[in-house]
Amino acid sequence: MSGLTWLGHSTVVIEVDGTRLITDPLLGRRVWHLRREAAVDSRLLGTLDAILVSHGHFDHLDHASLRRLDRSLPVVVPTGLGKLMRRWGFVRVLEVDVGDELVLGGLALRVTHAEHESSRWPLTSGSASVGYVAEGSTCVYFAGDTDLFDGMAELGRVDVAVLPISGWGPRLPAGHLDARGAAEALRLLRPKLAVPVHWGTFRTPFGAPPGDRPATEFVRVAAEVAPDVDVRVLQIGETLPLEALR
Repeated sequence: MSGLTWLGHSTVVIEVDGTRLITDPLLGRRVWHLRREAAVDSRLLGTLDAILVSHGHFDHLDHASLRRLDRSLPVVVPTGLGKLMRRWGFVRVLEVDVGDELVLGGLALRVTHAEHESSRWPLTSGSASVGYVAEGSTCVYFAGDTDLFDGMAELGRVDVAVLPISGWGPRLPAGHLDARGAAEALRLLRPKLAVPVHWGTFRTPFGAPPGDRPATEFVRVAAEVAPDVDVRVLQIGETLPLEALR
């Protein structure tokens, strides 16, 4: 079985050829000042084979969420985050750099560049930010947080692109894709299918409820600039089967 289950923000369960990976687990109702309507139902996680972390920002590397997962699982993190993960009790920590390749279950995993600054605390040095390409019978690119970069055109085969299209505040800082930037990324990546994430999940305590405007805008612009790409907007908790892509 192969499919994608979006659990909100950048948390996606990627299942290809029976191997299940979870990206940037953010499973609770809050992270620092951000809130969401409901925590993630643990039943949606299923049996996982590995954890992928794209960078060290708190909305992508959340201690409370990681405590809900099996700490014997392999966890893949950018170089610079391994010590923290071991301190949190993970015993199979794989620190990676851009260009690294490894095998997780039945999948080959390639580590890709991400155009994103990622210091965890102010005035501290940052670890790297990365994306991942998980390749089996279907090839899934998880971008993490990134801005547009020319090297997207050189990532090789991508059947499914999981792209961030927004954020949680009124202003999207540098190092992120908005709806138009993500649509432009489709022209470089040339996937068969695209799934937008990192939108409509979290808000500040005094912010307006999250809406679907970023997703609607992404669908509209993608139809203009990359009409051959099938864009699928998922609801939180929804699974998209991928067997049809084979």
